[in-house]
Amino acid sequence: MSDPYDSSSKPTLMAVFAHPDDEAFSVGGTLTHYARRGVRVQLVCANRGEAGKITVPGMTVADLGQQREQELREACRALEIPEPIFLDYHDSGRYERTRHDDPLAMMNVTPLDIEVKLRAVIAEYQPQVLVTFDPHGGYGHIDHLQINRAATAAFFSTGVLPYGGPQRLYFTALNVEAARGLSRMGQDLDPEIYGVSENTVAVRMDVSPYRENKKAALAAHGTQMGPNSRLGQMSQEERDEMETRMLGSENFSIGGTRTPIKNWPLRGLFDGVAGGEGLDD
Repeated sequence: MSDPYDSSSKPTLMAVFAHPDDEAFSVGGTLTHYARRGVRVQLVCANRGEAGKITVPGMTVADLGQQREQELREACRALEIPEPIFLDYHDSGRYERTRHDDPLAMMNVTPLDIEVKLRAVIAEYQPQVLVTFDPHGGYGHIDHLQINRAATAAFFSTGVLPYGGPQRLYFTALNVEAARGLSRMGQDLDPEIYGVSENTVAVRMDVSPYRENKKAALAAHGTQMGPNSRLGQMSQEERDEMETRMLGSENFSIGGTRTPIKNWPLRGLFDGVAGGEGLDD
């Protein structure tokens, strides 16, 4: 990996997720927002989603991992951020596609191994802000849970790096009402467990100005967004509700901090972070 930026003068945001398309759902608008404000934004993706389900009837793909890697690169262009970094693990899959016997599937890898890889990326790019999944992994996918554990551990263990490590760790946050919406749309989850209370949300990002970027990023993940996907099978009313919630705002809770928190809720991810002055005014 090579770093084309001067990390001593450019604020840096690193988003760490498991699969291609996780970024578009969870933080796509936020990534575009900060990229346009001059922040170096770096996406880290743990695997290539090769155990995903193709949701376009009749589509055949010779190498789904390679296809989804290219889809993620296209999504990054739509979000106006640089090429992603891959950690080169394998997708664990779900249901009948679960890869119990794959030693590189994230379900079979210890979080410490993932943490070690993340530490190297953090040491090179020196982000002030780290973002990853919440401790429930959004909706409980094992790869999401693994990347939360590894990224959280990496936040705490990188405090010994010469640059001091990331100053803030944020988790993506669904409030209880949003979790209820997902439950109504077919996700088997308890909103009181997978959602968080309103006073747990530290940052509410208005990403409505980046609606078209986010739509384009989602569309880039073509194998996952076809007629047989959850989105594709929604009624128009459900789709409208989902798009209003998903495309208009993105919420975050605090996973860890090395700096004082003087405002609540925070004005943005860089509020109170040294080197990020003025970004959230």
